[in-house]
Amino acid sequence: MSWKLKKKYHDLVAQEEGHQKKIWGELLTVCLAYPNYYRTGMSNLGFQTIYALINREPSFLCERIFLPDPKDEVEFTKGSIPLFSLESQKALAEFDIIAFSIPFENDYPNILKILSMAGIPLAACERSETEPLIIGGGVSVTLNPEPLADFFDLFLLGEGEEILPEFLALFEDCRRLRENRSGLLYKSQKEIEGAYVPKYYKIHYHDNHLIAKMEPLQSSLPDTIKQRHVKDINAFTTDQCIITPHGEFGEVFLTEVSRGCQRGCRFCAAGFLYRPARFRSLQTLQPSFIRGINRQMKIGLLGTAVSDHPELLSLCRHIMNQHGKVAIGSSRLDRLTGPLVSLLKESSVETVSLAPEAGNQRLRDLIHKGITDEDIFHAVELLIEHGIFNIRLYFMVGLPTEKGEDIEAIIHVVRKIKHRTVKSSAGKRTFKRITVSINQFIPKPATPFQWYPLEDINAVRKRIHTIERSLRKETLVNVIYDLPKWNYIQALLSLGDRKVGKILLAAHQNNGNWPKAFKEVNVNPDFYVYRHKSTDEILPWDFIDHGVSKQDTIDEYNKTLQN
Repeated sequence: MSWKLKKKYHDLVAQEEGHQKKIWGELLTVCLAYPNYYRTGMSNLGFQTIYALINREPSFLCERIFLPDPKDEVEFTKGSIPLFSLESQKALAEFDIIAFSIPFENDYPNILKILSMAGIPLAACERSETEPLIIGGGVSVTLNPEPLADFFDLFLLGEGEEILPEFLALFEDCRRLRENRSGLLYKSQKEIEGAYVPKYYKIHYHDNHLIAKMEPLQSSLPDTIKQRHVKDINAFTTDQCIITPHGEFGEVFLTEVSRGCQRGCRFCAAGFLYRPARFRSLQTLQPSFIRGINRQMKIGLLGTAVSDHPELLSLCRHIMNQHGKVAIGSSRLDRLTGPLVSLLKESSVETVSLAPEAGNQRLRDLIHKGITDEDIFHAVELLIEHGIFNIRLYFMVGLPTEKGEDIEAIIHVVRKIKHRTVKSSAGKRTFKRITVSINQFIPKPATPFQWYPLEDINAVRKRIHTIERSLRKETLVNVIYDLPKWNYIQALLSLGDRKVGKILLAAHQNNGNWPKAFKEVNVNPDFYVYRHKSTDEILPWDFIDHGVSKQDTIDEYNKTLQN
């Protein structure tokens, strides 16, 4: 083992507050893996929640692993030392379970990289009884686990607080009874709602590569996997269990105030995945607020629809009365009020993010955003009135039915917003900046837009450059955007079936060279990314019950065709 790396990991843990280090021996062991760097993983509240949940089980020990920093990767290449955990520097192969928390499709290649650096066979069918069980959960695999199906023994679909304790109890029972891997997986698939063991399901294809059917290999197993939902989020709190100076959010203590959303934006996977909307009460959240305030941290309120929380003003005022400060992510334009903005200003908030998504009413109606130009301008003027002089605006390009005039509408509305900000801030402290964040729309499973293709990335690149060039000379306006080329990969991994796993494996074997992987594998990626799908076909994720009927989703999609 590299003593330099061992000391680095030791020092990283030493700077944390709240981590747990249980003693190895009689306990069952889990290494919780986040397929990205430490800084990103420790800023993910879902990852921290699972860590705390497993360690609360008296029979289990949970440690962590992240993608090593680029300069450290060479230490774990083939033939050198295997990847080891953060807390005790144990090799991953020594753990009973490696559990991946997977919120984003773009991190899929890192999963294979972590397994490879740990010396664990990538294919589930090639692992022996003595090797760790590889399980996965999180938003992206709950939407569609199929591109990763060949690499995982088991997926747990849905909200972890509901399903994970059941699996851990079953795992403990099977260990006590000396059940083998197949016995554990079979019982998991049969007895735990939301469990999905890919090896027990066979995919049949038509000659045109569409799915003919997906069936369990045994009649005793369910045809449909139902994702799990927590029924009462007021039964517990979800907040940071570990404080680190090396997270992305610095001195912000993250706490979840809501799940789900009632708005029904047609592009938003989270809005459909976590229905119904559920809100934590002030009474439930008070202990969480106290933990953060006692650490002299700003309280970051998280949720799919924070702005819709019926007690939002009371939550913010309670934190302020306890000499704390508040941070909120993107706010609904039509939910900003004078009292709320005043509280944000009092809490030293300098930047507020707003998401118009589209530049004109036609596209905002198509995506079911539910806001108007007047909502946008009113929100901007409220912010200026209360002395908030940094605004971030989120727009999407490549939306279904998008035309050149829709791109011009984004340019026009940004200029109009700038005009309003300058006019509204006249005589006050100088307005600072409007940051315009442009992102490509990517179709997601379980949404009404799942049947639409990704817009051609070259066309999207030109549209982004049109916006950037047109706003380049506008003082106080800064345009930022991601490289569209990675959106193709994200769409492929989001919308693909098991065949896409072959491309993912080839990309891994070619050190991330996707063009070379496309050439080596006899699978057409455009079939998944650029094809307009029919509502009659079976989609790779149709075997999952996400809580919204397919017919209701089709009805929403059909409404977009009339726009």
